[in-house]
This record gives sequence, C-alpha cells and structure tokens, in this order.
Amino acid sequence: MATLNSGSPETRVAGVVQRLLTERSLSAAIQPADDLRAAGLTSLDMISLVLAVEAEFGLLVPETQIKPENFQSVMAISSLVSALLAAA
Repeated sequence: MATLNSGSPETRVAGVVQRLLTERSLSAAIQPADDLRAAGLTSLDMISLVLAVEAEFGLLVPETQIKPENFQSVMAISSLVSALLAAA
C-alpha cells in the first residue's frame, strides 16, 4: 500500500483500480475518464473499490457520496478523494 502523499490522488486511485482489475483477471487498459463498469467491474467490485479507496487514503467515504457517478471513473474517484481530503 502506498504511504500518504506518495503521488497525486489520480495516480494513487489509478493504482487501486489497476490492482482490482488484476485481481479480477481483467486486463483492460484504463484511462482516467474510462467507465469502470465498461472495463468489466461489477456492483460487488465497486463495493471493493470503495473500501480499497478508503484504505489507500485513510478516509471514510460518507454514505451520501457512495453513488455510481462518484465511482464511474478514475477521474471521478480522484475528484471525490480530493474533495474529501480538502474537507478533512
């Protein structure tokens, strides 16, 4: 796991997403704006993604923010993480 501040939020989120894709044996190359569902992630994978993002950044994503549009792409997740970190 990366240590805090060891890269931009987007880079770190991309790493989390890539690890999840690898665990699921999905070899899609993901760009920041790519739809993660189109890459093969399921609803259950999205739950794992929320938990992995929380662990990576040491934060808790509020229930009100756990919605599809916030976890649609690396870019969307990065924006959410940046906002949560700024509010902390």
